[in-house]
Amino acid sequence: MHPVIFRIGPLTIYSYGVMLSLAFLTAVSLMAARSKKAGLNPDIILDLSVCLLISGIIGGRLLHVGLNLGYYTAYPREIIMLHHGGLAYQGGVVLAGLCGFWYLKKKKISFLKTADFVVPYVALGQFLGRIGCFLNGCCYGRETDCALGVLFPGREAYVHPTQLYYSASWLAVFVVLNILSSRKRFRGKIFALYFLFYGFIRFFIDFLRGDLPGVLFGLTATQLINLSFVLLAGVLYLYQATYGKKEI
Repeated sequence: MHPVIFRIGPLTIYSYGVMLSLAFLTAVSLMAARSKKAGLNPDIILDLSVCLLISGIIGGRLLHVGLNLGYYTAYPREIIMLHHGGLAYQGGVVLAGLCGFWYLKKKKISFLKTADFVVPYVALGQFLGRIGCFLNGCCYGRETDCALGVLFPGREAYVHPTQLYYSASWLAVFVVLNILSSRKRFRGKIFALYFLFYGFIRFFIDFLRGDLPGVLFGLTATQLINLSFVLLAGVLYLYQATYGKKEI
């Protein structure tokens, strides 16, 4: 756990912000380099990436604050302290998806074709971003005595490094989606599979989280949202497999 990388006078460089920046730059650089081969305009991809980044951060922060309203009501200044961590991905992906859909519709570009291209790099960004969570100490797991347990400064017991479980999972998803992207498929397949993988991964790993209270039948609010992602992605997959445009 190293939330602060270094300080120079009044300037403080936070590991969480550095890893989010690295995740964004890495994903965007790879997308820009490979976009022409996918039949997409690199300039459009760059503009779309900025749109997704800004809307994703706003949406993620809004949902996180909403899920922890009691804390942020008591400490309202913390709402803008992004370097302390606290982005609920589900909120980010919903707002980013809506903004991305609006942008692509405005440019008269297929949303599903573009989404199929983009989502593997979203997984890559999550791989790097979750390392930032680990360094920051947020999104920690339940207490454990297993060999994988870690002891964060200020805590008395070892906990599951759920941040690293997520990170390893997203790297695997990135690899799998890239392999599937190189094969014949129907439009929207990669997009749907990303959310199927995402929903299942988050649902099961969230059982190990130590900072998410249960809200219904012992499930957390994020787990319930993740189940809705799985359901919607499954419907999209079946519909596109039956009626969707085939890609080569």
